[in-house]
Amino acid sequence: MSDLEPLEPSEALHLYLESRDDDLTESSKEGQDYRLRAFVAWCDEEGIANMNDLSGRDLYAYRVWRREGGYSGEELATVTLRGDMATLRSFLRFCGNIDAVEEGLFDQVPLPRIEGTGGVSDSTLDPDRAVEIVDYLGRFAYASRRHVTMLLLWHTGCRVGALRALDLGDIDLDGDRPRGDGPAIHFVHRPDTGTPLKNKGKSERWNAITEHVADVLEDYINEQRVGVTDEHDRAPLLTTKQGRVSVSACRDTLYRVTRPCWRGEECPHDREPDECEATAFAKMSKCPSARSPHDVRSGRVTAHRLADEDRTLVSDRMDASEEILDKHYDRRSKRQKAEQRRELFDL
Repeated sequence: MSDLEPLEPSEALHLYLESRDDDLTESSKEGQDYRLRAFVAWCDEEGIANMNDLSGRDLYAYRVWRREGGYSGEELATVTLRGDMATLRSFLRFCGNIDAVEEGLFDQVPLPRIEGTGGVSDSTLDPDRAVEIVDYLGRFAYASRRHVTMLLLWHTGCRVGALRALDLGDIDLDGDRPRGDGPAIHFVHRPDTGTPLKNKGKSERWNAITEHVADVLEDYINEQRVGVTDEHDRAPLLTTKQGRVSVSACRDTLYRVTRPCWRGEECPHDREPDECEATAFAKMSKCPSARSPHDVRSGRVTAHRLADEDRTLVSDRMDASEEILDKHYDRRSKRQKAEQRRELFDL
């Protein structure tokens, strides 16, 4: 990785399209631009600001996200998904040639077989299952980084980039600033020191947290947090021995704890744990039950919708418009929506 040159995904896309000026028709170029803008949007959602950081597991996670309707809002047909992944391969081959990613990374893009996808997930974390996982971590991994990661992602519905951007100074456990009535966390846009937020300054906000969440954070900070600073001399909330936790480490945490076998549950996919490849650290994402931080966010939106909570307040808390939340994150079934209408109309 030391020979790679830092490059933002959006700039890489610009350079790639520029390089294809001579060999693509305008319509073909527009098609590739659309497909790759989906990839850039996913990188932004996942907090990947440098092409150097991409791994094979990222590419697998992107494929699942795109297949299940990420960016377009509609589940992709296999043939369409294959076209998207083929374009991504071409793009990453170019990125390898200009030292933005490892040269062989393009070969790790998983191309779906046209004859069937198999093992399709619903690309969300069911709210009931999310609560079960949080409760499990509270019992058996209390106040660990895993517990705090899952707890904050679920409780706030924040993006993973916003989670890793939190500093100790952003945590108000006493609820006394500014003029607060209870504990809260402050999401702050700090692009100059490596932690930009999705919508820049507009993403800055205070999110109230419960007394229970505050207690967990306090115990984590006092007992389990690794006491380090990052390369900008900031004190991150979530740390490893190397400094601020990475996006990929947060994602790995979610892949790990959302696998049923990790919690000692029976495998719902008729696999034997001793023989399953997804029990290996590098292949945790291959478990059909494994979920990403994005899936936790969609599950949180679904839970808010099922509870008929104020849409404007949910929008503010989760830093996204009501339209975006409805289109990209609400995973209620048609039957669930019908039952909520029944209650509304007293049928």
